[in-house]
Amino acid sequence: MMQLPDTLPHYPLMDGPTPLQEMPRLREALLSEGQSCPRLFIKRDDLTGLAGGGNKTRKLEYLIGDALEKGADTVITAGAVQSNHARQTAAAAAKAGLQAHLILFETVGYDEPAYKTSGNLLLDRILGAQIHLEPKGADAGAAFEKVLTEIGDAGGTPYLIPVGGSNAIGSTAYAQVFLEIMSQADTLGFQIDRIVHASGSLGTHAGLLAGRALAKSTTPIHAVSVSKPDRTSLLDDLLEIANQTAERIGAGAVFDEDVHVDFRHLGEGYGLPTPSMVSAVELVARTEGILLDPVYTGKGMAGLISSILTGEISENETVVFLHTGGMPGLFAYPAQFGGE
Repeated sequence: MMQLPDTLPHYPLMDGPTPLQEMPRLREALLSEGQSCPRLFIKRDDLTGLAGGGNKTRKLEYLIGDALEKGADTVITAGAVQSNHARQTAAAAAKAGLQAHLILFETVGYDEPAYKTSGNLLLDRILGAQIHLEPKGADAGAAFEKVLTEIGDAGGTPYLIPVGGSNAIGSTAYAQVFLEIMSQADTLGFQIDRIVHASGSLGTHAGLLAGRALAKSTTPIHAVSVSKPDRTSLLDDLLEIANQTAERIGAGAVFDEDVHVDFRHLGEGYGLPTPSMVSAVELVARTEGILLDPVYTGKGMAGLISSILTGEISENETVVFLHTGGMPGLFAYPAQFGGE
């Protein structure tokens, strides 16, 4: 398998490749509705292992490695109250012997009581992170400055990790994942016709595109947006991170025409449930025993299923769905799944 440069700072947080598994019962369920259906595989990056797993663990291997190389003793990051990234950052910091400060913004506007007590937020507290809750509309710059001052006054050396770990350092991990997926498919003896995933803070998306460029592959990467409402709001930032990542790993450029995004499954906004998300989460759980999440992979899978049912994806294709994790978030949305 083609590898990234081994000179990049890196701190190990997981063991080995995650599985690439076929989903025959999900395919059978879709076929039973009288629809044609491609061959379906799932890349299990929910099984990265660190405090519930997820895609951010891979990014944090590079980000924590960079923080340690720069002599930091504390990491700071931000996200929504139920951020998967914040939970994994807290766990990575604990494993590396660093302090973690999480600035969590009440941006989603989801009013169920469990949203503010359970799920990822509960795990953040168990993992020992310092949590800074900020109301909707708070000044993000002022919030970061306050925390930076607090750490500096205490004699700490902070390292700032962007939302979602989404910069060229973090996205490097998903360039490697693209290479890993292609190698696994080759070992299993099939050719991938497209990779589908949920796109939020753009780092995973950018890394996959950079890895595709490094491999000189033509395999399409299809994203389902769970955050940005349209191409205009997404494209410039995505291409900037993708091309910075590509430069970092010695790949060619990523272009506008390489970007394929479905914006039809966002619903009313980031983190807000949709009926198709609930249906997708329940269908995959009840056919494959795999738990998706309500914010990212549930909407991503809803997009994949919709494209299959409308015939946008041919029955002759072989599709890989990238499971980026987030299962702990389910506990923050009990009302959507028959709970109280």
